[in-house]
Amino acid sequence: MNIAHNSLVLYKSGPARVTAIGDKLEIVLIDGRSLRVRPKDVVLLHPGPLADLRELVAPPGEIEAACELLAGSQTTLPELAELVYGAYTPGTAWAAWQLVDEDLYFRGPLDAIDVRPLTEVVPEQAARAAKETERRAWAGFLQRARLGQCAPEDAPYLREIEEVAWGQREQSRVLQALDWEQNPQNAHAALLKLRYWDSGMNPYPYRIGVPMVPAAAELPALPDEPRRDLTGLPAFAIDDEGNLDPDDALSLDGDRLWVHVADVAALVQPDSPADLEARARGATLYLPEQTIPMLPTAAVDRLGLGLADVSPALSFGLQLDASGQVTGLDIVPSWVRVQRLSYAEVDQRLAEEPFCALYALAERHQARRRANGAVFIDLPEIKMAVADGRVAIEPLARLRSRTLVAEAMLMAGEAAARFARERSLPFPYTTQEATSTPDPASTGLAAMYALRRTLRPRQHSSQPSPHNGLGLEIYTQVTSPLRRYLDLVAHQQLRALAVGSATLSGQAIIERIAVSETAALAVRRAERLSREHWTLVYLHQHPDWRGEGVLVEKRLPRSTVLLPALALEARVKVADSVLLDHVLTVRLNGIDLPERAAYFKVG
Repeated sequence: MNIAHNSLVLYKSGPARVTAIGDKLEIVLIDGRSLRVRPKDVVLLHPGPLADLRELVAPPGEIEAACELLAGSQTTLPELAELVYGAYTPGTAWAAWQLVDEDLYFRGPLDAIDVRPLTEVVPEQAARAAKETERRAWAGFLQRARLGQCAPEDAPYLREIEEVAWGQREQSRVLQALDWEQNPQNAHAALLKLRYWDSGMNPYPYRIGVPMVPAAAELPALPDEPRRDLTGLPAFAIDDEGNLDPDDALSLDGDRLWVHVADVAALVQPDSPADLEARARGATLYLPEQTIPMLPTAAVDRLGLGLADVSPALSFGLQLDASGQVTGLDIVPSWVRVQRLSYAEVDQRLAEEPFCALYALAERHQARRRANGAVFIDLPEIKMAVADGRVAIEPLARLRSRTLVAEAMLMAGEAAARFARERSLPFPYTTQEATSTPDPASTGLAAMYALRRTLRPRQHSSQPSPHNGLGLEIYTQVTSPLRRYLDLVAHQQLRALAVGSATLSGQAIIERIAVSETAALAVRRAERLSREHWTLVYLHQHPDWRGEGVLVEKRLPRSTVLLPALALEARVKVADSVLLDHVLTVRLNGIDLPERAAYFKVG
């Protein structure tokens, strides 16, 4: 067929009517525009006559019937129009071409159209419908998101943003489509803007990748073995009120200090499932909103001191001289009867025995450490808790009972380290390189802040070395095996020596230090960032916050001001005339939760 006046042609996928014929064709498009085109630029669909493109209508067609009849064969556009619509007209020709262009039932050139069997059409039709549904859902989500809204059906797209906020993926087509920069902070901000997250969502443990579920390993029964009966000796587990994992307690028997520690190594043997899981975790994760134990919860239930009438312990019997120096050490599996007390309770009973004598020992030991160059930093500390999304912050009281317990734990650690070194026992020692000697006269917060910045990081090593920050010639941590993995390793070694079983090699200790410390560093970072996060949430919940700040470091343009009530450092514009340790009144000027930033002004 030749192209004639008023015929229907296809031009760039749209219908056109031929209005004049010459060396070029004159055509009119569906939008009313007229064009001159080459004959080869169009495809004839119907010879016409067609007076108006608005006449391109077709009756309902029998598409599937035609597909079944012609399945596997070929046809032409005129034949297809007649078979599907009952006639070959400009309207049915245009409709038939649209069917071919759809590429579902029919496909190919208009003079050799392939007819597809329905067995191929039906699954593709379902796939196309699903794709169209997804397209509509995507478009609806983008429209809502640009308005700062979201709906329940948007959850799959929002989870993708969550994965960026948690640091689990770097790229998100959602953030890209919304022209939002792709990083965890912006993803966090987007989720807040869309009200999918509220201010209480803490992303940092997930972003750092620390385990957020309890350990699942099974624990064996307590071994049937001899234990020294120390139940007749009053023993006290002293900790913060509400503590959930009491793992140490104190007794005094004449000139002997007993430090009883939960006998975790009795249930957690080297390379057992519980040991491997604890090694991978490194430490218990303490967040203001929850605690994720390093060990299975059964470990605390069965070993926590004072949770049952009688508890199994690994007891360290320290023989002390008049100066508080440890002159002898016994390490024995034991049974103890422990009473649990809070720091506040013990602080009120320091005039009573045995607390009076215990505190005197602590003072002598602390004086010895001070004489050895120990560094004592006195900066404000807080206690933080989160319940039902509300943040509570209160200053941590300066109690003498804390000194009593801390010094007793240090005595046990020093004595255990000497015990291991004297016996050439492969062991995880805790060390710290020397730092600048503090000025005894510098006691202000600015001096404490500067001193803290000079401290070298604490290290763990298989080789004994001084812990200069504590003023100890040798030291290890042994009093928290429920919540610190290397304490557990120390217990495994000491216990093996005590009961005559095989100990770990030096290489095994080195490997355990490397693996567990990497994990423990992640735990400590998650804890630090989480506390910063919840401090900002507290300020978000108290937008009119106002309080005291102490200038601890002068810099331009913003100096460092310590807010004791929050144990928070803030960058604040301060007049050049203000001196270090000057107390300022500051007020909250805004927060940026995703960036972990709080802004304050003087006044």
